[in-house]
Amino acid sequence: MKLEILSTEKAPAAIGPYSQAVKCGNMLFCSGQIPLDPVSGEMVTGEISLQAERVMTNIAAVLSAAGVGFDDVIKTTIYLVDMADFAAVNEVYGNCFPGHKPARSTVAVKSLPRGALLEIEVIATL
Repeated sequence: MKLEILSTEKAPAAIGPYSQAVKCGNMLFCSGQIPLDPVSGEMVTGEISLQAERVMTNIAAVLSAAGVGFDDVIKTTIYLVDMADFAAVNEVYGNCFPGHKPARSTVAVKSLPRGALLEIEVIATL
């Protein structure tokens, strides 16, 4: 299968040797998004809900660049530095999936790139 690298300026540029997303067949594999503002390159700070909103906006931009949306997401993984943030992140996350609910894993981690408190990755169908 042919792989196609996907990139959009509406989401933060990769901060390492990876792509924002890769198309493979009818699947889209999106790299994890942290709460980076794509314009300033700065981390969104403040309440975890604000950071979660930035993450979901970044994911929406990557999905849109591939011509799909949250309705096409089939699997997500959420990484949290503090599981006490689960409820607030879950509320923001849930607003992006009012219809179908993709399969999901939530994992507590010790730390994330650039000191982020959360990271979310998604897999979607095309």
